[in-house]
Amino acid sequence: MATYKKRGYKPKTKVEKEIEVEENSTTAEVFNTLDESANKAEEFVEKNQKNIFIVIGVVAALVLGYLGYQEFFAKPKQGEAMNEMYQAQKTFNEAVTSTVGQDSLYNLALTGVNGKLGMIDIAKQYSGSKAGNLANYYAGMAYLNTKNYEQAIAYLDKFKSDDEALAPMAKGAIGDAFMQLIDPKNALDYYTQAANLRQNEFTTPTYLFKAGTTALSLGEASKALGFFNKIKDNYPSSPEATQAEVFIGKAQALSN
Repeated sequence: MATYKKRGYKPKTKVEKEIEVEENSTTAEVFNTLDESANKAEEFVEKNQKNIFIVIGVVAALVLGYLGYQEFFAKPKQGEAMNEMYQAQKTFNEAVTSTVGQDSLYNLALTGVNGKLGMIDIAKQYSGSKAGNLANYYAGMAYLNTKNYEQAIAYLDKFKSDDEALAPMAKGAIGDAFMQLIDPKNALDYYTQAANLRQNEFTTPTYLFKAGTTALSLGEASKALGFFNKIKDNYPSSPEATQAEVFIGKAQALSN
């Protein structure tokens, strides 16, 4: 155990002298070890200096490359894509509101009009950009409305979004496509995803109701009852709530 010694203290006994020699020796060993470690570190740096600078250079190049890509490629590409999309988006909106020639307008939105790219080419040429991603949604919805359900599923499945409405609507639209393909099991899966993806008064009760009626058609009465009760308890003001009351009775009768 170490003891405190006053400044100028000199060992008197033989034992004290031996302890002092041992302490000095230990201290010397510690400093020697530190010196050796420092020398080894210096030797390592000297021997591997080239490799170290290469690694630093690569990291710096990657960081600068990413920043440069965002500034000089990604941003201009995004702006260019949005300019291209304007006409296709306008045509799509016209198709939604039109009472005649809807299929033709949806097809023009898909393939392009007035020398501008359609949603198909925008999704392909600007893949990875926000515009390219959004083009997948528009293309999927256009295909859904023109009864090309396989293509609708393919494009909508590529669409990724955190948007409160668009994210569940894309999932729900895939469910609609599967229902048209007489595949209610897959439709139920996507309706359930759409209902659970966001909690809001607009999309959630809509897809809970679709999930409920689909589950009921599959003979899964208890599961359907769960969907309808969620509408009744959590969204009593929604348009689906009144219909849910009727289907709750049907689901209860079938589950007993």
